Amino acid sequence: MTGQTAPREEITHRRILRIAVPIVLSNITVPILGAVDTGVVGQIGLPEPIGAVGLGAIVLSAVYWVFGFLRMGTVGLTSQALGAGDRGEVAALLTRALLIGVAGGAALIVVQVPLFWAALRAAPATPEVEALATGYMRIRIWSAPAAIAIYGITGWLIAQERTRAVLAVQLWMNGLNVVLDLWFVLGLGWGVSGVAFATFLAEWSGLALGLWFCRAAFARPEWRDPAQVFEPARLKHMMAVNGDILIRSLLLQAMFVSFLFIGSGFGDVTLAANQVLMQFLTFSAFALDGFAFTAETLVGQALGARALGRLRRAAVMSGTWGLVIVLALSAVFALAGGAIIDLMTTAPEVRQAARGFLPYVVAAPVLGVAAFMLDGIFIGATATRDMRNMMAVSFAVYVAALALLVPAFGNHGLWLALLISFVARAITLGLRYPSLEARAS
Repeated sequence: MTGQTAPREEITHRRILRIAVPIVLSNITVPILGAVDTGVVGQIGLPEPIGAVGLGAIVLSAVYWVFGFLRMGTVGLTSQALGAGDRGEVAALLTRALLIGVAGGAALIVVQVPLFWAALRAAPATPEVEALATGYMRIRIWSAPAAIAIYGITGWLIAQERTRAVLAVQLWMNGLNVVLDLWFVLGLGWGVSGVAFATFLAEWSGLALGLWFCRAAFARPEWRDPAQVFEPARLKHMMAVNGDILIRSLLLQAMFVSFLFIGSGFGDVTLAANQVLMQFLTFSAFALDGFAFTAETLVGQALGARALGRLRRAAVMSGTWGLVIVLALSAVFALAGGAIIDLMTTAPEVRQAARGFLPYVVAAPVLGVAAFMLDGIFIGATATRDMRNMMAVSFAVYVAALALLVPAFGNHGLWLALLISFVARAITLGLRYPSLEARAS
């Protein structure tokens, strides 16, 4: 397949960086787009459009996030098929991923009215903001099939180490979105609807570009062979993998949502401080994504080829790079964390509170890197049942830590419970790692 790296190529530091760096660069573009959307509607001079775009984008991002399993599951399954030399299955997996994405997006279009109503009841705003946000979402929802299908395309490309193509799709979508934002909002005066139409067009064009990068798969007959695409055993396996990842991701999301909700009980200042510090964790995740995705790809290929040595080398080398990244991040947070906080907020009381909890985000990358990288390893191995079960155990540990520490230590206890959950995920997944090597051998 065009642009595809041979699965048996030696695993080197250069190969790892070749996969990881485009993903890191791709992630950097995500917050830039959000800032441009906000800045463009901010030129209207009213607070309601800013709130409407922010609220609508959060709701749709949360809904689309549910389908994140499609990217992760597609990476593991495709990389294993590639490692096993089954090029026909690689092509068929792309079709399955696209069908799931389009079907999921179509389902969201069908249920949009009750979906938006429930979302706005969960996060109520003023009537004017809600009306503008609803209009924004009613436009954007029509690109849901494209947005979700792109998850599948992204996973399929990552599995073949074609992360430059992933970066190109992201840059194209975000770049076009920015240009259309400026034209529709500032040039044509379309307001909030202009931002929504810009994203709608950018997502459909991103799907078209992604399909062009996948064109080699369409040269094979298997991509449109119903017997191959809907082969019962493989379809059942894909559904099981995606279901496990979905449950695991929902538990992980519940952990972070509960963190924010519990933190809100300590007052507005503490809540704001926690929100500022959570951006440190988000940045850490963006930086680590590239190396976790690398682990997914190389571990999956090694397992598909039943190559124990390559599996172990992929796990160790990608994990080593992850550790290097988090040590650098922790050093930056320790040395410049106060200055970063000052850039993010001008409120003196929030600055002071955030500095008091800064040590937790200095420690978080180091304590969380093992869990993050093991997630990538287990996704690549499609050992998703273990991921699901160990996440459930870790969530239970988190809840127990909350019950013990929050009453005694307040927000400090909340941060400690979160860090303990990171360690629990690392330990529980680490105990299951030998089973992956047993499968490879």
